[in-house]
Amino acid sequence: MIDWLVATNGDVVPLILRLTLAVVMFPHGRRTMAHFTKSGFPPVLAFLAVMAEFLGPLGLAIGLLTRVAALGIAVVMLVAILVHKQHGFFMNWLGTQEGEGVEYHLLALGAALALIVNGAGAWSIDALIAR
Repeated sequence: MIDWLVATNGDVVPLILRLTLAVVMFPHGRRTMAHFTKSGFPPVLAFLAVMAEFLGPLGLAIGLLTRVAALGIAVVMLVAILVHKQHGFFMNWLGTQEGEGVEYHLLALGAALALIVNGAGAWSIDALIAR
């Protein structure tokens, strides 16, 4: 099982995906707990979401347990899509709708799924472990 978790082909595309996803997800982990608990999410689930959005990007950045980190982010993005679908597809760029649409969450989900399938890629700790 550990072989599959760290297996990767060493390509540069997963490197680009994981660094991009890490950069856009990391800031979200800081304010998530307060937002989720105010929204009525059980504190345990809010804590798990914070761990996925805070620790996940750290793992992605260095390529450590990339598939696990990407899975945590994918689950959070799936929940976010369910929560935000009432606001439509597009984000609230012009401030004309009540909330944000699902386009950001869908992009992050796609990147996370690609990392789950492909692994960490080049310059990752997973690749070093796999050797």
